[in-house]
Amino acid sequence: MGILKVAQMGNPVLRQVAEIVTIEELQEPGFQDFIDDMIDTMFEYEGAGLAAPQVHESTRVIVIRQSRDDEEEEASDPAPLVLVNPDLEEMGGAQEVDWEGCLSIPEIRGQLPRAARIRVKALDREGRAIVFEAGGFLGRVIQHEVDHLDGVLYLDRMDGLATLTFLTEFRRYHAE
Repeated sequence: MGILKVAQMGNPVLRQVAEIVTIEELQEPGFQDFIDDMIDTMFEYEGAGLAAPQVHESTRVIVIRQSRDDEEEEASDPAPLVLVNPDLEEMGGAQEVDWEGCLSIPEIRGQLPRAARIRVKALDREGRAIVFEAGGFLGRVIQHEVDHLDGVLYLDRMDGLATLTFLTEFRRYHAE
């Protein structure tokens, strides 16, 4: 497949509300190729997730890298999670503050609050309805990517800029 160009902060596509994907569009071979290209791009740039607007397509599709729990070869990585037209519901009202970065805002990290637990309703890449709950890192990544579908960047959700840091300084002082 192919590696797509990632839109950088300032590109208007990142501030648009993305369009709903119809079942007919989703079933087109070209759209399935686009999803594969999104996955390839996410892995190429070592992202935790990627939203279609980040690769200049204003459609409601996100891909998420699913982590593995062991140190086996990359071939054992679970298949990426593909969510089409995702809808999120916060559960319980609890918030967690943690660090985030973004392929569209390279080399910068910042802390921001997100819902501790969410319920996700979406279509998978075959158009089947899926519903699940997520928390922790997965829940944070899903919320981050869904924000991209609504024209929101993580900087917009920060309580202030005091924690904003370059990646090199993040690694030096804040990474675990």
